[in-house]
Amino acid sequence: MRHDILSRPAAAVASLTFDEGESLTCEVGGMIAMSPGFEVETTTRKKNSQGGGLIKGLKRMLAGESLFLNHFTATSSDQTLILGPRLLGDVVHRRLHGGAMIVQGSSWLASSSDIEIDATWQGFGKALFSGEGMFWLKCHGEGDLFLNSFGAIYEVRVDGEYVVDTGHIVAFDDTLQFSIGKASGSWIGSFLGGEGLVCRFSGQGRLLCQSHNPPSFGALLGPKLKPR
Repeated sequence: MRHDILSRPAAAVASLTFDEGESLTCEVGGMIAMSPGFEVETTTRKKNSQGGGLIKGLKRMLAGESLFLNHFTATSSDQTLILGPRLLGDVVHRRLHGGAMIVQGSSWLASSSDIEIDATWQGFGKALFSGEGMFWLKCHGEGDLFLNSFGAIYEVRVDGEYVVDTGHIVAFDDTLQFSIGKASGSWIGSFLGGEGLVCRFSGQGRLLCQSHNPPSFGALLGPKLKPR
């Protein structure tokens, strides 16, 4: 499979070209356009997996994804599939080589059929204070992974510690740990300064962040919308 990311970073889409027999799993509603030579299958589980699909699907729903997955398989060579995110923003490609990435619920767009997609529990405390869900997606195995964001995506190579404002996390290697804390020396200063809570990452690994924060955008836009 060959890929090309178009119109980065404001309104990115992924253009993918398949040889015969190659397949990709993506979120429901992610397809924009495609060549006629695809077989499309919708299931609750990984392609060619036996059983366990409903439980994993329900866990994905808790992480902010759909119960179902769409599997696209090329029935002939040089077939093109174009995928796009739900929000205006960026799309990036990462290749997994047997490791795992923890992905914020709405940031998973698509992955190779060999990538296992499961929900991972982050705990009540982190969920409550980070502003994210209690479950995140854990993508592990070997293959291609496509992630999307609200705004541009930038990568940080963490070697020690790094601090990110909550709501700006896209994904990170599972070699990294994080805790929730205040942005400045005091709680009053943190909230009066508009920063509030932050995620403090530690360890070594890749961290992907997004330039914009969907909850903050929603809070700004909501009062301007006319009531229904």
